[in-house]
Parts: sequence; C-alpha cells; structure tokens
Amino acid sequence: FENVAQFRYLGKTITNQNLIQERRLNSGNACYHSVQNFLSPRVLSKTIILTVVLYGCDTWSLILKLLVVFLKGLVANTN
Repeated sequence: FENVAQFRYLGKTITNQNLIQERRLNSGNACYHSVQNFLSPRVLSKTIILTVVLYGCDTWSLILKLLVVFLKGLVANTN
C-alpha cells in the first residue's frame, strides 16, 4: 500500500484528514442559484441541494462544522 495525501474517488477528492471539501458546498450553492427561480426553496433544499452536497458523504469524517453552517444557511433561505 502507498500513503498519499489525497486521491480522487467517484469524482471527489479525499484527503488524509477526510475534510469536507469546499467544492461540495460550492456545488450545492451553485445548484441552488441555478434553479431557484423554478422551484420553491423548500423543494430545492429537500430534493436537489442536499443530494448534491451530501454526495459521497459516506467517506467524510465526523467533522461536520462546515456542513452544519451550510445547512443552517439553507434553512434560513427556505423560511
């Protein structure tokens, strides 16, 4: 086996610290803004945005601070 600092798996970068990548959260934000005029914010957050952001979450560590901040902002936009 070879120790590496990071590698790509299913289109996402996994680091040796298993940090949530900014790219995932940025993808969720981009997804929201690209379709916000077509669907209600509640439908967007439950059906599309969470799917984009949580893709590959089984490989994340238990460091959830970044995800919690993102979800709080998403919930604030749906009210």
